Amino acid sequence: MALYERYSDNMLGVISDVRFPIHGEKDSEAGLKLMREIRQNDPYLPLILESSESENRAKAEAEGFRFVDKNSKKMSLDLRKILEEHFGFGDFIFRDPKTKAEIMRIHSLKELQDNIFKIPDDSMLYHISRNHMSRWLSARAIFPVSMFLKTVTWERLKDITAHREIIFDAIVQYRHMKNIGVVAVFDRMKFDAYSHFARIGEGSLGGKGRGLAFLDNIIKMHPEFNSLDGAKVQIPRTVVLCTDVFDQFMEQNNLYQIALSDASDDDILRHFLRAQLPDSLIADFFTFFEAVKSPIAIRSSSLLEDAHYQPFAGIYSTYMIPYLDDKYAMLEMLACAIKGVYASVYYRDSKAYMTATSNVIDQEKMAVILQEVVGKQYDGRYYPNISGVLRSLNYYPIGDERAEDGIASLALGLGKYIVDGGQTLRVSPYHPHQVLQTSEMETALRETQTRFYALDTRHVGNDFKVDDGFNILNLKVKEAERDNSLNFIASTYDPYDQVIRDGLYEGGRKVISFAGVLQQNVFPLPELLQMSMHYGAEAMRRPVEIEFACNLNADRTGSLYLLQIRPIVDQKQMLDEDLAAIPDADCLLRSHNSLGHGVTEDVTDVVYVKTDDRFSAADNPTIAREIEKLNKEYLDRGTNYVLVGPGRWGSSDSWLGIPVKWPHISAARVIVEVALKNYRVDPSQGTHFFQNLTSFGVGYFTIDENRNDGCFHKATLDAMPAVEETEHVRVVRFEKGLRIMMDGKKGEGVVVAI
Repeated sequence: MALYERYSDNMLGVISDVRFPIHGEKDSEAGLKLMREIRQNDPYLPLILESSESENRAKAEAEGFRFVDKNSKKMSLDLRKILEEHFGFGDFIFRDPKTKAEIMRIHSLKELQDNIFKIPDDSMLYHISRNHMSRWLSARAIFPVSMFLKTVTWERLKDITAHREIIFDAIVQYRHMKNIGVVAVFDRMKFDAYSHFARIGEGSLGGKGRGLAFLDNIIKMHPEFNSLDGAKVQIPRTVVLCTDVFDQFMEQNNLYQIALSDASDDDILRHFLRAQLPDSLIADFFTFFEAVKSPIAIRSSSLLEDAHYQPFAGIYSTYMIPYLDDKYAMLEMLACAIKGVYASVYYRDSKAYMTATSNVIDQEKMAVILQEVVGKQYDGRYYPNISGVLRSLNYYPIGDERAEDGIASLALGLGKYIVDGGQTLRVSPYHPHQVLQTSEMETALRETQTRFYALDTRHVGNDFKVDDGFNILNLKVKEAERDNSLNFIASTYDPYDQVIRDGLYEGGRKVISFAGVLQQNVFPLPELLQMSMHYGAEAMRRPVEIEFACNLNADRTGSLYLLQIRPIVDQKQMLDEDLAAIPDADCLLRSHNSLGHGVTEDVTDVVYVKTDDRFSAADNPTIAREIEKLNKEYLDRGTNYVLVGPGRWGSSDSWLGIPVKWPHISAARVIVEVALKNYRVDPSQGTHFFQNLTSFGVGYFTIDENRNDGCFHKATLDAMPAVEETEHVRVVRFEKGLRIMMDGKKGEGVVVAI
């Protein structure tokens, strides 16, 4: 019920098993009880019960619930039929309320507008009072009209004529507002440079396609996005090939046999590239080329991709092709790219991921997004000034940042560089002047971007490979300097004065600092990212991750393109427990000043520095070497550990802490700084390894028992036998394992023995 109550405003219907546990005990009528409670709140919401026990059909139907028999050989068809008619996914069917006979069938918003005054009063009343129209519109991603009509209930306005007029006016206004939240059917006569979102086919848009429809709606529902001088916010011009195009392609080319076989990825791709796409798409593709006049990204948008609890991001291929004057050569490349994305559903890694997430490969269907690539054309290459990933929750806040202030990772060039783990600049949109990586000169030179990705616009042909990055250039930042694309995003290192100056100057290494947009207000990127986080999380009702790209112009104007939105749901980061409720006595370690978030249960070992009366900071370099050797053993075994020691880990001053480098402790899952009575150093909070901590999701605890700030039960470890021991370091093992829990929102962390 908690889930229902949380999402009730956006609910199309509910599907439930009849039998499931309640409070840990199996209940043979749990589903019936759930449906009864929902029915009390909403008398007209479609409710479906599923069961393999046929006797439950009579119970369900007696209370007005739909029923699907799990034993039926056509279970999926039965369920699909109910979803189409009652959840709003099929045509809108106006029915006679007494006989339930079909009066009129509506296929589109325009048809509803044209026929709204022709429907008999009793049929209109039947559908309005049951919220059918709002549900049908919502299922088509026509959110603004759906949300508006949901508020105009029969209880509030008992006038059929007034309802007709309100529905008609709402549709007219909506259709006048260009492409607001609607995924229009692609029309060659209408799609032009001013259009930006359409679909080909009648199937699903897939995960990314739905995300784009959602983003488009958010932007248009909030005019403040485009209220700042010199800044424009939009989604790129996009056409979605729906999943029915995929079905047709697979069936007409008889590809399922090779696709579901154990053939190599190269073999599967070769068969797919030889297959034919429908000729009916050719004219549509030419129209799209003419409208965008830019390179095109061909992105996967599968039914399972970006699903709320099983993120498939990065599992399937994304290709890019250059814009060519020869439209037939561009058509050939586009066709290869689409077929390459289709083939990636059946690659070895995809099949393994399907198995790991308990999905069935033959249930997967692929929509494909054709999208203009954000960027500018340079000499033989194409890329944007800024790409980024924005998260509305930051589990590694520093200084006065809060977790809910969010975090953005920025990079020069194509966003694939970020996905591939390249060096990015981390910054909170609410704290653009507070960038750890550029706070000191040495850090800025060591931990900022030195390479970037661009599309090779000279690579033309049909030589597509399993590796979707085959035509992506990996370039040095110096190449971007030659392209004159670093305005407002770079600073210059002066080796003579040993300083970094914001802006571009002759000579000196260019540092990708984004100082112009972050600190000098050249372009309001921080404010736009704040809006994107706020409205995105508000609309999804949960923390979100948003991909974006940005083009900047010499006159200080620019465009921000929102590329994708998805909820942040990493299973490792699902923390349901209140850490404050765990007594200190039950904790091996507790920190009230921790970084990181989530739950880990695959660690058994604690590696800790002996901090008895013989401890001396003079031994810290030796301790670093001992830990480096132990860490290599863990890397060789593929296991991890909890690391505990005094002072600042990674300090270059060995008197302040143990002078390890990241490769020397890279197998640690949690790193703990402990203050001693006679050795109290201001904590570093992981600043020496910050990029690594955030990249690998490693926890960082700070504990000072002298100030009652956390606890470390070292006596428990001392009493255990060591599985390995050096002069200064002990390793102990908990056979049942350790449970590491971190609450990134509250900065709380605990380690308990299982």
